[in-house]
Formats: sequence, C-alpha cells, structure tokens
Amino acid sequence: MGEPQMGDLPISNSVIELEGDEFWPLSEKPFFDVVLTKTTVKPMYHLVVPGKFSATLPSCTIPMILTFRGKNWEMIYHGSSSYKRLDNWKVFAIDNNLKVGDACVFEQLECSSTRLVFRVQILRGDIPSEFLDKLDGDNVDAPIVLE
Repeated sequence: MGEPQMGDLPISNSVIELEGDEFWPLSEKPFFDVVLTKTTVKPMYHLVVPGKFSATLPSCTIPMILTFRGKNWEMIYHGSSSYKRLDNWKVFAIDNNLKVGDACVFEQLECSSTRLVFRVQILRGDIPSEFLDKLDGDNVDAPIVLE
C-alpha cells in the first residue's frame, strides 16, 4: 500500500493552505460572501451584512464572534438597524491585512438570540495596480471596465 492520495481524504476534513491563508469546502451551513471595497477596508471600515442573509439573523444587537485561522475577534452585530452591520470590523480588517478586491466568506456556525458565530475564509483579490484608480468601490454600480 502506498501513501494516501489527496483524493482519499474526506472532503469535509480537507484544508488547503495558500500563501498563509486556509481554504476548506463549505459545509451545508448558511453563509454569505462580501467582496471588499474602500468603505470596508479603509476609514469608515463599514461592513454591512447582505439583505437576503440578514433576514435570517436576529433583529437585535448581540455579541458576534468571527473566527479565522484559530483566532477569534469579538464584534457587536446590530440587527435592529435598517442596515445590519458589525461594530469592531476595523480590528479584523487590519489584523488580517484586508484590501480592496479581497473577498470574505462568512460561514454561520452558531445563531441564537444571544450570540452569533461565523467562521471566515479570506480570498485574496489582488486587483492589478493599473485598475485601482478606476475602482470607485462605493457601490456595485461602478464596475471596472476592461477595454
């Protein structure tokens, strides 16, 4: 018998590491993703939970934990405002060197009326520098156009 091959490993336990970040297949738990813009990674550091997903979350202000690479970040989720947002997102963004064009996948691990827990995957976007000046980043109506 030879060494086990990657295909022999159960998918649910597979973790791929690429340049220090870890990736794994999503479970069947709910998730949402966000492509980061200037407003999410520079002052204002404003992250809003997408409307379709926020409808499934509590409509109150509760503690929230983001976990990435074995570390936890404590946030406050504001579900009672018109825009469901996170306080303390700035610390997570800076600690993980998030940039415009990166994406985060938030996989819900726990959801109750007293606490939310999400496991985060970070997908590095690295937009080429020649396009950064053309990227508005304030809304989805300002796409990068390649001519």
